[in-house]
Amino acid sequence: MSTEPSQELRSPEYTLNDQAHTRIPQIGFGTFQIPADQTQQAVEEALEIGYRHIDTAAAYYNEEAVGAALKATGMAGKVFVATKLRNCDQGYDQTLIAFEESRRKLGLDVVDMYLIHWPMPRIDAYRQTWKALLKLREEGSIRVAGVSNFLPEHLEALREDSGELPAVNQIENHPRYSQPATRAYCAEHGIAVEAWSPLGHGGDMSAEPIVAAAEAHQVTPAEVVLRWHTQSGRIIIPKSKHPDRMRQNLASATLFDLTAEELAAIDALDAPEGRIGADPVTYVQSQSWADQKARGNV
Repeated sequence: MSTEPSQELRSPEYTLNDQAHTRIPQIGFGTFQIPADQTQQAVEEALEIGYRHIDTAAAYYNEEAVGAALKATGMAGKVFVATKLRNCDQGYDQTLIAFEESRRKLGLDVVDMYLIHWPMPRIDAYRQTWKALLKLREEGSIRVAGVSNFLPEHLEALREDSGELPAVNQIENHPRYSQPATRAYCAEHGIAVEAWSPLGHGGDMSAEPIVAAAEAHQVTPAEVVLRWHTQSGRIIIPKSKHPDRMRQNLASATLFDLTAEELAAIDALDAPEGRIGADPVTYVQSQSWADQKARGNV
């Protein structure tokens, strides 16, 4: 299988505000809820299409399949790979052990980005977990230390405790729930926002400003939403198992530009009731296999 992308399907790159000014493809390929027995094929297809950023997590239970795809295509160490720490593995020593398991499954010497999946403030282990990530970065095992689903108060706690903020915060972000307060904090402190569920599970596609922009630019509503993200400076990880849609998602950043008025109209769709994921303040699920299976995530 060829893994050389055509020029028109190369993602733009985003320069992070970390110590190394790491460059990350702005459009990545998400693997959440892709069954493990389908992940290798999906990732191989994504790499062939031109994706150079793959996002997974220990809690997705498909890291091994991602690693198999990287090995089969000869792309291990040649593309940006991000994974995340499960909630039940938080804590300094536990994080170091869990990371080694993720690295083994991925078949990588260095993991490009490692994220704390949720803050779980009621458990209150994320500060020590963050220190473990900084150790992994200092020793060269990871390139970028980041977090996921952190609110400003959690980010502030990291800064006060360690003196350092993450380079990336991966959060739920789509037109009907775009978290402007968290995005503003991240912008002020040089933290890149990475959007999970960038299409809102498809529920945002019928909103009038999105439909109107799609008609004006002769593109799909999904392409409008993805362009809204990238034009606003966010990293995105759309997921699809369909090669045609994978190509469409990757191409969305360069096909057209939204007007300032169109961007503002989509921004205005944000509403508290638009959340489709869990609340980072109260979320305490373990993310063990049994827990994820019970909730239909694997």
